[in-house]
Amino acid sequence: MDKKSMSERDICTKFITPAIAQAGWDIQKQVREEFSFTKGRIMVRGKLHTRGKARRADFILYHQLNLPLAVIEAKDNKHAVGAGMQQALDYADALDVPFVFSSNGDGFLFHDRTGTGAQVETELSLDQFPSPQELWQRYCRWKGLDAAASARVEAPYYDDGSGRVPRYYQMNAINRTVEAVARGQSRVLLVMATGTGKTYTAFQIIWRLWKSRQKKRILFLADRNILVDQTKNNDFKPFGAAMTKISKRQIDTSYEIYLSLYQAVSGNEEEKNIYKQFSRDFFDLIVIDECHRGSAAEDSAWREILDYFSSATHVGLTATPKETKEVSSIHYFGEPVYSYTLKQGIEDGFLAPYKVVRIDLDKDLEGWRPTKGMVDENGEVIEDRIYNLKDMDRQLVMKLRTQVVAQKITAFLKASDPFQKTIVFCDDIDHAERMRQALVNLNPERVQENRKYVMRITGDDQEGKAELDNFINPESRYPVIATTSKLMTTGVDAQTCKLVVLDQHIKSMTEFKQIIGRGTRINEDFDKFWFTIMDFKKATELFADKAFDGEPVQIYQPGPGDTPVPPDEVPDGSTTPGDAGDWPNDNHDGEDGPTGGTGGEGEGGKRIKYVVADVPVYVVAERVQYYGSDGKLITESLRDYTRTCVHKQFGSLDAFLRRWSDADQKTAIIEELANQGVLWEALQEEVEAKLGKPLDPFDLVCHVAFDQPPLSRKERAENVKKRNYFAKYQGAARQVLEALLDKYADTGLVNIEDIKILQLDPFNKLGSPIEIVKAFGGKAGYTQAVTELENNLYA
Repeated sequence: MDKKSMSERDICTKFITPAIAQAGWDIQKQVREEFSFTKGRIMVRGKLHTRGKARRADFILYHQLNLPLAVIEAKDNKHAVGAGMQQALDYADALDVPFVFSSNGDGFLFHDRTGTGAQVETELSLDQFPSPQELWQRYCRWKGLDAAASARVEAPYYDDGSGRVPRYYQMNAINRTVEAVARGQSRVLLVMATGTGKTYTAFQIIWRLWKSRQKKRILFLADRNILVDQTKNNDFKPFGAAMTKISKRQIDTSYEIYLSLYQAVSGNEEEKNIYKQFSRDFFDLIVIDECHRGSAAEDSAWREILDYFSSATHVGLTATPKETKEVSSIHYFGEPVYSYTLKQGIEDGFLAPYKVVRIDLDKDLEGWRPTKGMVDENGEVIEDRIYNLKDMDRQLVMKLRTQVVAQKITAFLKASDPFQKTIVFCDDIDHAERMRQALVNLNPERVQENRKYVMRITGDDQEGKAELDNFINPESRYPVIATTSKLMTTGVDAQTCKLVVLDQHIKSMTEFKQIIGRGTRINEDFDKFWFTIMDFKKATELFADKAFDGEPVQIYQPGPGDTPVPPDEVPDGSTTPGDAGDWPNDNHDGEDGPTGGTGGEGEGGKRIKYVVADVPVYVVAERVQYYGSDGKLITESLRDYTRTCVHKQFGSLDAFLRRWSDADQKTAIIEELANQGVLWEALQEEVEAKLGKPLDPFDLVCHVAFDQPPLSRKERAENVKKRNYFAKYQGAARQVLEALLDKYADTGLVNIEDIKILQLDPFNKLGSPIEIVKAFGGKAGYTQAVTELENNLYA
């Protein structure tokens, strides 16, 4: 067979695979072909969604399971040998591999990213492909691994026999951490967005270091009970009898893997610092979960524990490294060995995209001033000044404002899905309780079905906290709505949360990222592919901050002798944790209590939060913002955004019309523009609401991007009928085309291009799909007839 006539797959099978095998690679154990390492970005279209293309490498070569060395991109023989190199380099960046090959079956173009070779790119014949040993030695030199360190790096991953492998970014994080420890690095920082599997990543790191006996005794340190319990019962379960959770302030030194809340081993009183019952060198490795917590203060519990076990290797995990003028994750742990951001997760299709519904209320924007001498519900004279957004639910409680927020939440749920899991973030416990009451009263039929439809889940309420597991369990229908303040900001794996409501003042980028992270998980089994953020307090303005999804940058400049770790978020600034992981007064989530707030001062300096019941509050503005293809919120109008997207692809109306006319499948252009970021359903809804008639994508583009007067689908269908286009067809063929035209007028272009429509009513009454196609003389005749129909539609 002529090599030029072979497909890309033929080239792989007949030339590339044999060359790899001849070089000594084990095809069964060291080679993966056509491996998709991303899922494909989720694109939301109204209430529907689709996935973009997954990134797929033709070949990935491994030293051993989960330790990749090289990527090969294949092209058919009509291409040059190096035609796939740029694509392969892009894959190599993501997969963190140093050796990159491109091939067309004649030979290989080899790109060495390590700098250890004589030159960067070299052409190789098929029989010159490098052996596994050669690439592994180069890899070790590149990573700075001597013989002993390279042997430690070869410690295997845990394999449960199910065939599960880490995602590519988890593999990168695990391998980089193990390599850093093998080189003797004592402080390691991993930054991974919420929902990307930090705990599973930590497990594999610990497993490899433990099984190889590099690290024999290990402490996993967290600050919330739910984090420790989820970890012990799920990802860390394979450690079995070697693992224990420190509880009841009792120490047993017979275990090797210890899980603990830092509050459970430390305290303000010396006798509560039970971690000192361990010798200073007892632990070889300490993994600190959510390490953006912890304090630079000398008396911090985090600081004391880490200082006590300073000889151990410390690995910090966080989605949000803390970088302020006072404290620095980077100063303590060093630059992250690996980062995987929310933007990357969404682009790869591992995290859910979102849209933002921003709602502005009149009293928040315009302000409110009490009349002279006005008293609140509690008889307090309200300080005479103008109150606005920064005061709401802190210094001033407007009961009707809470009611309006609850009404908007309820209306959204009723219009979409009343049973979609929802978290409402409030300013404090009192606010969360008021919100719970308002939502209960607005949803009487749901609460009648189950009283747990709405629950307040805050640190002071035992019944609410007891429902947290049910809220995050996809199998449990109730609770549906959780009102909270701080308890659910971190460590809550709410896979099916589809609505995140922000009625909380959020100025910390760390806290904002953590809260947004409650909705970013995908659960395909429960139809969770995206989520909505409803913002009442302008918190989503933080999306516009250039630091929102950038790499962490060290801001703190330490003085002599300063060794800060990231900051604690202990309630009321206290550094005194309670027993067994509970905060003082059992307020574990750092929330202000019912009397908390920052209002004016009453007698004895007591803080006052003014409460008014009869001041009306109105919605003055509401807008929807979408997650754009560039990873940023679309803040311009949908029309302007669409025009920009279309003009990137088509410089003029003529260019668009030529492409549309030439396309065999118009849906391919629709899909192409969707990949460019065009939000078809949202655009259609907005434009059709204004024009009062249904348009198809062709007219949407012509009208919005090129200012052309649009025709409705019905008008286009009527024009075709007037031209008597059907005259040349008889019998069943004519009936089918007339039905296709009606279907177009009703539902649009996409359906008529899909031959599967022949299985549906009314076509199934005209015969089977095979019989219908025969009426056109075969499939080619049917396809030609549909193409002619489309040409007439857009004539």
